[in-house]
Amino acid sequence: MVRETQGLEKAYKPVEELSYEEAYEELNQIVTQLESEDLTLESTISLFERGQVLAQHCTGILDKTELRIQQISGEKVVDFDSPD
Repeated sequence: MVRETQGLEKAYKPVEELSYEEAYEELNQIVTQLESEDLTLESTISLFERGQVLAQHCTGILDKTELRIQQISGEKVVDFDSPD
């Protein structure tokens, strides 16, 4: 039985206002919903679209963070796992 999930159309906080942790948590919740619930096609598409935007946001934050670390460390990122 396919059902409409309550709250799918809730007012989401704009993605650009989310921290990495907030976006990642919401993305995990969406994945859980998509994997475990019988949703209508429209609800599934809506969740998938939101998840894609969240994933892009998280990737962007990680890319900016990596660039910042490279700038701080002089382009050479130190590998803390390798012996000196």
